[in-house]
Amino acid sequence: MERFEVKRGLVKSIGGNAGLAKLAAENFNDVVVNAEGVFSASFGILTSVTGEYTEDGKLQVDVEQMKGDDLNSFLSQDGGREDAMASRTKWSNFLDGATGYSAKQRGDKAKEQAKKFSKARSAIKMAHKSMEMSSSFSQETIDQAHAMIAELEKMIEAGTAPSEGKVKKLNDLL
Repeated sequence: MERFEVKRGLVKSIGGNAGLAKLAAENFNDVVVNAEGVFSASFGILTSVTGEYTEDGKLQVDVEQMKGDDLNSFLSQDGGREDAMASRTKWSNFLDGATGYSAKQRGDKAKEQAKKFSKARSAIKMAHKSMEMSSSFSQETIDQAHAMIAELEKMIEAGTAPSEGKVKKLNDLL
């Protein structure tokens, strides 16, 4: 399962999950939409593609590709390599339309998100180490730090990148 940043306002302008399903129908075969608006489809080497916009405005997709013997037999048939390239092109076109970002921009956004997660994890680790090594913190400060750590950990587990402000508050506290 992958999550992609979506350009601000795109989900609304595209029409939410209904618009996403329409975009999927333009790029994939056998598109089926369930009651929640989650679509599933396939095309060429992409044996299964499911996707939806999440409540926090991200594109969440799950993709399964052919592997091993299935992929080898697909590529060895007449036009197999061209169909595989078409599958990759359709996938890229779908992501471009569904996120509003190019492949390079999506990569940059992913790096940005990874950096936020890394900074939050580092701040949590440093906070624990600071509290362990110092005896000068009041119980109120320690309790406040534990509450902030719990909030950051909850965000990390949910896959939501903590804001720099939340991380800075924890660092500034200790």
